Amino acid sequence: MIAIVLFGKPGAGKGTQAEFLKDKYNLTHISTGDVFRYNIKNETELGKKAKEFMDHGELVPDSITIDMLKNEVKKNMDKAGFLFDGFPRTIAQAEALDAFLQSIHLEVTATIALEANDEVLVQRILERGKTSGRPDDQDEAKIRTRYEEYNEKTAPLIDYYKKQNKYHAVNGIGSIQEITERLSAVIDQF
Repeated sequence: MIAIVLFGKPGAGKGTQAEFLKDKYNLTHISTGDVFRYNIKNETELGKKAKEFMDHGELVPDSITIDMLKNEVKKNMDKAGFLFDGFPRTIAQAEALDAFLQSIHLEVTATIALEANDEVLVQRILERGKTSGRPDDQDEAKIRTRYEEYNEKTAPLIDYYKKQNKYHAVNGIGSIQEITERLSAVIDQF
């Protein structure tokens, strides 16, 4: 069983690529955003707790996020592995994910970062914003703020996973098929 962490800046194509990779490798795609939406919509205990924080404009504590992810993993142990999208975002979350996976006799197999120039990504998101309906996809200042947050909080994960020899950078520019092939070349090593 493999556990792949897919990360990159907003607009790098994580969600698009995850759709192809989950089918190709029989993986469960665990998107933090999807997990949050599911739990909130279905009014699970964790969803109610998360919504309470969100309603107050606060970040949902890692403990709630991690508990949601644990539930998703446990529900999908029949697959060939997991593709984490949007998690972990911080070193603390990465350590919590490692501890959880070890408790079920798994570990992060590899972390794959989709890399692309900020200017290309800004244009991608602005284009996506024309159809996504997300206000944060239509405001260039907000997009750049998301990149600053990524650089501050998520980029340190590169060193965290490099120290474990689990970090792989993939060029995120090109056709969807070209990028899928690059990602597959990394996953096929495992």
